[in-house]
Amino acid sequence: MAIAGVSANKLEWLQIAKAVAEEKSIDKQIVLRGIEEAFERAAKMRYGAELDIRAFLHPETGEMTLRRVMTVVDEVENEYTEIDLATAQLDNPEAELGTEISTPLPMIEPSRVQTHMAKQVITQKTREAERSRQYEEFKDRVGEIINGIVKRVEYGHIIVDLGRAEAVIRRDQALPRENVKPGDRIRAYIMDVREEPRGSQIFLSRAHPQFMAQLFAQEVPEVYEGVIQIVAVARDPGSRAKIAVYSNDSSIDPVGACVGMRGSRVQAVVNELQGERIDIIPYTEDLGTFIVNGLQPAEVAKVVIHEEDERIEVVVPEEQLSLAIGRRGQNVRLASQLSGWALDILTEEQESERRQAEFKERSELFMNGLDVDEMVAQLLVSEGFETMEEVGYVELDELSSIEGFDDETAEELQMRAREYLEKVAAEQDARRKELGVEDEVLTIPGVTLPMAVRFGENETFTVEDVAGLVPDDLTGYVEFRNGEKHREEGIFEGMKFSTEEASDLIMQARVVAGWISEEDLLAEQAEAEGEEGEEPAEYARPETAREAADALFANEGSGA
Repeated sequence: MAIAGVSANKLEWLQIAKAVAEEKSIDKQIVLRGIEEAFERAAKMRYGAELDIRAFLHPETGEMTLRRVMTVVDEVENEYTEIDLATAQLDNPEAELGTEISTPLPMIEPSRVQTHMAKQVITQKTREAERSRQYEEFKDRVGEIINGIVKRVEYGHIIVDLGRAEAVIRRDQALPRENVKPGDRIRAYIMDVREEPRGSQIFLSRAHPQFMAQLFAQEVPEVYEGVIQIVAVARDPGSRAKIAVYSNDSSIDPVGACVGMRGSRVQAVVNELQGERIDIIPYTEDLGTFIVNGLQPAEVAKVVIHEEDERIEVVVPEEQLSLAIGRRGQNVRLASQLSGWALDILTEEQESERRQAEFKERSELFMNGLDVDEMVAQLLVSEGFETMEEVGYVELDELSSIEGFDDETAEELQMRAREYLEKVAAEQDARRKELGVEDEVLTIPGVTLPMAVRFGENETFTVEDVAGLVPDDLTGYVEFRNGEKHREEGIFEGMKFSTEEASDLIMQARVVAGWISEEDLLAEQAEAEGEEGEEPAEYARPETAREAADALFANEGSGA
């Protein structure tokens, strides 16, 4: 960029500003201001950096002028930028406090150093404006698919030219084994746009689940129009994917619509994703049926849902086990991601052995705890009783209605169960005191004696100790070390304690400890519930079928 002296054609500045503005798609005034700032810096090097010197470039004639500006004040503190009222009124009788007095300065012809500085100022202003323009243009386009041209590939990261901006597909967001070269046209999902110290950054993805969802929206008119909804997507990028679809119109087959005539629609998506295999699964409100569909092509014999720990047990024939699990666990992993539930795959033989072991374990519990023979214990287990608490506190007629039991037998069983529970509680309380857990810990709502014992075993002795915990301390967590997954056990490991329950217990402990008030806790809970309810449905992007089901069928029970 040439910076001429005062002898240059006056219109050159305007020509420079116009050319740069058009090339970078920014406002011409920003470039003009950059030229003015460049001359201001050059003038300060000539006349003194302590002066307030301002350059003015006429937007039509290209005339450049320099003026020294001084502010009228009551008492001068800086003689270079301030002037007292009396002196100012000698030249300008209308001057008053706060008025800026400007006097012209001789125009300068920049030296080589000053010319270089001017080029840097203009370049910097131009880049700042370009980055700001890029951010404003793309910040509201997150979630869209965009076309671009591969500019270059650096260490696996793909730099994409979007025409008016530049974006990047990071190595972990590209399709594995996809070979792209500079000049190739490429489609990608706008995953994130954010401002960083070095300027706005546009991050694209071809591995994001929503990239596949958006591709189907482009290929399937019913998805674009909202007649068919994509409830959830699970991907192993470049290899295999599962997509759950649901039709708002009962006359439209969502799977058939997404497949298209002779597979034309799904094939277009497959081609874009470099041959990634796609299983299109009909979404159903019945979770068991949905899991069976999600594990296709494997055949499922039985599904057992354990809601308390958000786990599903899937039983398959022996010959279907490898198909259900898939290569390197791919099939079951994708089905788990699609549903949002943890899946345990068992063969029919394994399930039978496990149930026999559970039956024996529960029978021994009742035999030892209730002091009954094996036949009575097995009868209780067969009727669905799993714990001593159920026997001790269930309605009496549920026990007396068992074949071979009468009211007297039922009362005797309940009395023995309660005596056993009292004995266990006394032992646990003694253990709690031995470990040093304070009595006040038991006043925290939700804390039981077994929990108090676990607290003591993990050196958590006071209400303040409990209040200072975080949910992961109670439930455990998973972390990656050197690329391997490691499970860190929590205080309540094996007690079927959810993250939400852990968070509630800790907040209750903070109330008991006096860290927060009950009103603060209720207000925080109400605010959290309000924020969840305020999210517009059209902006929700459910990652799992369970989250989508809440949105799809929220009004079904209310008659809305």
